[in-house]
Amino acid sequence: MRRGKLNIKKSDCQFHATLKQKLDAVYKLRKEHNINTLCRVLNVNRSTYYKHFFSKPSNREIVNTDIKSKILKIYVDFKNSIGGYKIKKVLLRDYGINISAGRVYRLMNSMNLPKARKTKPKCKSSPAENKVCKNHLKQQFNQDAPNKIWASDFTYVKVNSHWYYLCVVMDLFSRKIIGWNLSSKHDVDLVKTAFEKAYEKRKYPKSLMFHSDRGYKYNSTSFRNLLESYGVCRSLSKKGYPYDNACLESFFKQMKSEEIERRTYKSVKELYFSCFEYIQRYNNKRPHGSLGYLTPNEYEQKYKERSV
Repeated sequence: MRRGKLNIKKSDCQFHATLKQKLDAVYKLRKEHNINTLCRVLNVNRSTYYKHFFSKPSNREIVNTDIKSKILKIYVDFKNSIGGYKIKKVLLRDYGINISAGRVYRLMNSMNLPKARKTKPKCKSSPAENKVCKNHLKQQFNQDAPNKIWASDFTYVKVNSHWYYLCVVMDLFSRKIIGWNLSSKHDVDLVKTAFEKAYEKRKYPKSLMFHSDRGYKYNSTSFRNLLESYGVCRSLSKKGYPYDNACLESFFKQMKSEEIERRTYKSVKELYFSCFEYIQRYNNKRPHGSLGYLTPNEYEQKYKERSV
């Protein structure tokens, strides 16, 4: 596209370009054409052009530049999977920077950082209970102390045409992942190992309830006997009703969108370290909405401080 003798197309500037795009076009063509002519053709005020490129940045612009560098670091640390509201919380927690979520979103937009997708599952009323083992949890996910109710679930990941299975155990009080196991076998040992790791790590708690779905691994004689030997009360979701274990459904949905689906694994070793890194980041760095935007570890630490 030519306007007069100027090749505006060369600057990638279109008829309905924004002011910034027009200013960039003037800057790009400044060595080939007169600045006054470029500004006139593109309908840009010459003083605006000089102010945009050559004036000293304002104090707010300097501050925004510093904040943007920190936003970018947080965004990269979270593998490009954190939204503006949680970035606001991390800025306050890690850097003492208290700004609005709207400002964070505007700065993210100026850096072309996409928003993270929401993954919160919907919770609905449950159908009639199965009488074999009751659902004692009944979607009461918010607990007032650690080691009262744990929940567990598993997912699967394909590596080089082979399936691998990841089972995790979560303390519903803090949403912390307290035990996990990765295996090539979809069997009872998958969940037994994850539970025993959690049970040992939490120093063998008493009066514990363990909630899961009704899969054969959790409902097997071997696993039932293990829980009974520790005096652990069982609770099972309704058959085919994932909302009864919504916290684990949400965790795996987030893990897949924030980590697993962004990677191509060449070996089970790579998958193992990816799971390890994500769980560490989830427990130690990722702000959690249901915890007042604290991390699971921070939430448990605050509980310990209140209990002293």
